[in-house]
Amino acid sequence: MGTRKRVCAFLFSNPGLYQHSIAKLRLINGVDYSSSRRQFSVVNGEAIRGKQTTEQLYKHVDGLSTGAEVTAVKDQLDPFSLVSDEISPLTDRLRSMVVTEVPKLASAAGYFFKKGVEGKRFRPTVLLLMATALNMPVSMPSVDRLSPTGVIDNLETELRRRQQCIAEITEMIHVASLLHDDVLDDADTRRGVSSLNSLMGNKLAVLAGNFLLSRAFVVLASLENDEIVSLIAEVVEHLITGETMQMTTTSEQRLNMQYYMEKTYYKTASLISNSCKAISLLTEQTAETSTLAYDYGKHLGIITAPLLFAIEEFPQLGEVLQRGFDNPADIDLALDYLGRSQGIQRAKDLALKHARLAVKAIDSLPENDDEDVRQSRQALVDLTKIVIKRTK
Repeated sequence: MGTRKRVCAFLFSNPGLYQHSIAKLRLINGVDYSSSRRQFSVVNGEAIRGKQTTEQLYKHVDGLSTGAEVTAVKDQLDPFSLVSDEISPLTDRLRSMVVTEVPKLASAAGYFFKKGVEGKRFRPTVLLLMATALNMPVSMPSVDRLSPTGVIDNLETELRRRQQCIAEITEMIHVASLLHDDVLDDADTRRGVSSLNSLMGNKLAVLAGNFLLSRAFVVLASLENDEIVSLIAEVVEHLITGETMQMTTTSEQRLNMQYYMEKTYYKTASLISNSCKAISLLTEQTAETSTLAYDYGKHLGIITAPLLFAIEEFPQLGEVLQRGFDNPADIDLALDYLGRSQGIQRAKDLALKHARLAVKAIDSLPENDDEDVRQSRQALVDLTKIVIKRTK
């Protein structure tokens, strides 16, 4: 998929990125696809311009909170900084896991684990924060309750290491899905660098993705937890189902919001939601707590499509979508329809709804006075704001 079409797909599947994406469109092939009359979005029926648009679209996001337990925490840190001391060694372990005797395969499998292209490790961050957010006292048989503190410390250390394994498994599955998606989409870039398939060919990219999946399941098997194995296996099935849905979608399905949301769950939200649940299962939480962890991940991973909302107001936009975006004039026309519609606002409202449901899940977790637990729960709340406000 060409750069211009990828930017359009990015714009039309993410709420609140209208202004930012327009700026990107200007630079593609040296063509300005956004005339001054299109430098606006609609908020509550009023056209607004420039930077002010983004600010007004998200003025309600900062009001997200989870009640007295979490909001009482002062001087919140950046969510990523709270687990940064774990992310670095976790990334090193990921690099070591993709080592193989075949140099070409090792280079391909480790392509997105190299420094500079590894990304922010968003999913491992979420999972490590969830692990701390669920940090309940380690349960021990009554006969061992008088055991030395060191025994409990060892149990907690082992639990944390197993939770880190879930984060590593999730990241390997995620990267494998990116490699496969880029092949299917014929993408030429990923994370600001050349895609693996464009450098080494489709066959090696597919094999590298398969290799990562196999390594992920080796680590998964080491946990010796049948419930978690079944859970993660289902995630991989969902990824395949979602990608197949995207490849085989009909014209009618492409414009159907329910179909879109189902596909999005399979391709995006299933991995993070079920991984959050796996983190909870390792701590032997109640079924209710595990469901709350799952709910947080599900709502965090759902992305809405302003274009589909806009089509409800301007059905003719559906015809533009059916033609694709090979013609620059169609891009200009689609942006015009989108800008004049309530699509951005409605998508933003739906995104806020999911953010609030994610926050509600955190707020519903069992009460805990531990400062680290409280900080991690607030960080999970803050991540919902980051997801909604993101510009890339």
